[in-house]
Amino acid sequence: MKVLVTGATGLIGKELVSLLLQNGISIHYLTTSSKKIESEPNYHGFLWNPEKGTIDENCLLGVDAIVHLAGASIAKRWTNSYKQEIIESRILTTNLLFNALKNNPNQVKQIISASAIGIYPSSFEKLYTEENKEISPTFLGTVTEKWEASLEKFRRLNISVCKLRIGLVLAKQGGAFPELVKPVKSGIGAAFGNGKQMQSWIHIHDLANMFLYAIQNNWNGVFNAVAPHPVTNSELIKSIAGILDKDLVIPNVPQFLMKLLLGDMHILLFESQNVSAQKALDNGFQYKYKILDKALDNLLV
Repeated sequence: MKVLVTGATGLIGKELVSLLLQNGISIHYLTTSSKKIESEPNYHGFLWNPEKGTIDENCLLGVDAIVHLAGASIAKRWTNSYKQEIIESRILTTNLLFNALKNNPNQVKQIISASAIGIYPSSFEKLYTEENKEISPTFLGTVTEKWEASLEKFRRLNISVCKLRIGLVLAKQGGAFPELVKPVKSGIGAAFGNGKQMQSWIHIHDLANMFLYAIQNNWNGVFNAVAPHPVTNSELIKSIAGILDKDLVIPNVPQFLMKLLLGDMHILLFESQNVSAQKALDNGFQYKYKILDKALDNLLV
């Protein structure tokens, strides 16, 4: 089997590529940098330039499925120009893949794309399943809605579309998790706001495995990529402190302060999304890290 991966050098991409190769799956990957092109027997890079609309069509040769992870990081300050980049990096890359498939013979049967639980409105009461139709009025909600809508056209090519709505990724190597751990390690850790906002998280090991499982079982439609047991922000910070044997001595961080420091991006710390993992479980996916403490033990001990 051969899989084409976009965003292969990102946090999730690196973990996934390693897992796919371990499972005997050959990789084609797309990159905007000729310096990042490697050519191993089962790992081969191809150039594309989404802004110019160019792509090496040879990337599609022998490919059975596409994993689409490309997109500008949301963990940078959201200036107006960067907001535009966040949206365009997702839509332009999706459109370029679609046009390449439409205009070139290929055997692609499935595209699996990253998405985000930020599509769900912030709520302290609701449990969100994939059936929820409400869209968050925030910037992140708008981005995710446009991103998911741009994927639907692949169905016109008889390609099944799977969207994994990813929660807070717990990983040593990058993303938001190390930033949450740093202040706790320094003895200045604290929950954000009232600390009651729900954090629907997933360990990077389980996330990569979910992408692999979705390929192997031809998942179609929307799936929440979160662990079965979400926690509040207070519980998350307290658990990190407990495992690191640190005291939490300062009061919760007020929202206005984080808005001053981070601008619009501060909502990532204060939004509450209690997201269900039941559909993934019902479709046979088995988590290694269902419980937060087990995940933190793996990452911090």
